[in-house]
Amino acid sequence: MKRKSLSRQIYAYFLIVIVLSLVSVGAVSYWQSSRALDDQVKQYMEQMVDSANYQTDSYLQAYELLSNAFSSNSDVRAFMEIKPDDGYEYYVYSEKIKEFARISVTSVITLYKQLNMSYVVGQHGRSVIYENQNLLNFDPVLVREKYDYLMKSTPGDGKIALLNMSIRPVDEGSVVTMARKVRGPSYGDANRGVVAIEIKLDELAKTWDRVSLGKEGFFFIVDDAGNYIYPRTMSERKSQDELASQVLTSGNQTFLSKYNGEERMFVSRKSGYSDWNLVASMPVQELRRPANTIRTTTIIVGLVTLAAALWLASRFGRSIIRPIRDLKDSMRETEKGNWQYIEDIGRTDEMGGLIHSYNLMVTRLSDMIERVYEAELEQQKNALELGETKLERQRAEFQSLQLQINPHFLYNTLETINCYAIVQDSGEITEMVEAMAFMLRYSVQTNIEEITVANELNHVRNYMIILQHRTEREFEIDVAIPPSLLLEKMVRLTLQPLIENIFQHAFPDGVEERHTIRIDARKEGGLFQVFIEDNGTGMMPERLAELRKKLKENRLAEPEEASTGTKRGGGIGLMNVHRRIQMVFGEAYGLSVDSEWGRGTCVTMTMPETARPRLRNS
Repeated sequence: MKRKSLSRQIYAYFLIVIVLSLVSVGAVSYWQSSRALDDQVKQYMEQMVDSANYQTDSYLQAYELLSNAFSSNSDVRAFMEIKPDDGYEYYVYSEKIKEFARISVTSVITLYKQLNMSYVVGQHGRSVIYENQNLLNFDPVLVREKYDYLMKSTPGDGKIALLNMSIRPVDEGSVVTMARKVRGPSYGDANRGVVAIEIKLDELAKTWDRVSLGKEGFFFIVDDAGNYIYPRTMSERKSQDELASQVLTSGNQTFLSKYNGEERMFVSRKSGYSDWNLVASMPVQELRRPANTIRTTTIIVGLVTLAAALWLASRFGRSIIRPIRDLKDSMRETEKGNWQYIEDIGRTDEMGGLIHSYNLMVTRLSDMIERVYEAELEQQKNALELGETKLERQRAEFQSLQLQINPHFLYNTLETINCYAIVQDSGEITEMVEAMAFMLRYSVQTNIEEITVANELNHVRNYMIILQHRTEREFEIDVAIPPSLLLEKMVRLTLQPLIENIFQHAFPDGVEERHTIRIDARKEGGLFQVFIEDNGTGMMPERLAELRKKLKENRLAEPEEASTGTKRGGGIGLMNVHRRIQMVFGEAYGLSVDSEWGRGTCVTMTMPETARPRLRNS
């Protein structure tokens, strides 16, 4: 798994903390500001609609007073009782009603501007119309048709009704009619007619136009029947469509709805005076434009803050990581043994303390290792002195082993030479003396020179020359060593003692024709082995086990055994050679013996291949 550097981890953690902080603060701020702006815009729209509603109700109440004046006027009530064919009474009352209307309307300037016309229609079919600023005449039949609609749409309890109609086709959609039923002269009589006042929507719309809803906002009015009162463009929509139904079902609640494929907010207020529902609408996108501006500003400021924070985090990380990297590099050099100190940069914080502690540690470690080196050198010096002492002891032991050549053999040889010299003047004396001289010269050398197999075989040859003269019997040793092995290295005075041991112990009754001695050698597995075989008497099993135990324990023959001269396998000769090989080449090498009673013995001399002695002459 790939390890992350400390600087990247610090940078990543800073990035996470900063991003989380900015995102959380930005998200919460945006959410809170959006809610606050939505509430503020909603409150603003409600105030605008409430204001328009209030002003509309104020205007309508003024017209209601005019309607009350008409409905309670005695001339109007009397007009309801005239006979349909009485032209005189119709003329008298119509003039009085028109004059009353003129005086009532002109006294209030606002009523004068917004009033389209007012008229009184009785059930007898006669009507009085005050045209205000209009100069057009009316068809009585058309008025009669409208009368039936007015009587049907107006409450019977004398309350007013606001109707989206006009008795004149040209005014349809541009006026709204305020109508109420009128009783006869006696208030207990049934309704005898209708008093209606047509109000110009254009004039009244000046009040509604003051509702400022931006470029995409609009204001409209829907009555309880689902008819669109204002604006004129909305009156083309069908009654009780989806939008009108939502307005009627929402009451005074604010709701969101799709309009022309755009999500909009609708604030509806029902007039407390009329059956109108005043509605203000604005696109949600426009409502939240300030919030989007805040969001954009927040994102920009957040990104700038993030960049600045990351720059500061990078500088902060480098201020921490740089000393750590210096410390890491110095520790790597220290691991290699190069004591490297970190320059004191004058920091007083934890990093400065760490650098100071590291320098102090390096100083102390350097002193300690120097002391260890001195102690190790002293120890090596002492060990060398001990080794030299041990080496001297080994050399002395080796020399003493070399000097353990059987002196009886030398004495007998010298006596034989003497006899030859007295009895006859013969060449055998010269041969024996020369052989003896070579043997003595080869034996008395105490330095451990690297000798070869050929040297040892030559020493054995000189020994056999002397032995043949002593025994007056010829005996040949079968040497089967390959010529390639004659120059292999071996230890001095190891082969001749083994041959001498065979003549002493393997042939106790003398050498016979059937007796043989064979010398062979081979290299195998990194070892050089020399085999000395005979077909003599061999060894008893218990004696063989005892000899192998001594060879394993690296012990020389017991002194008392040597002094008694008992001949049970030649302990001194074998152990002498075995110990000498180990002293030169190591404990892993030496002699091994295989023997069978009555059939002979095989002694194996094991040495390292191309061996070089460990001991040198000082």
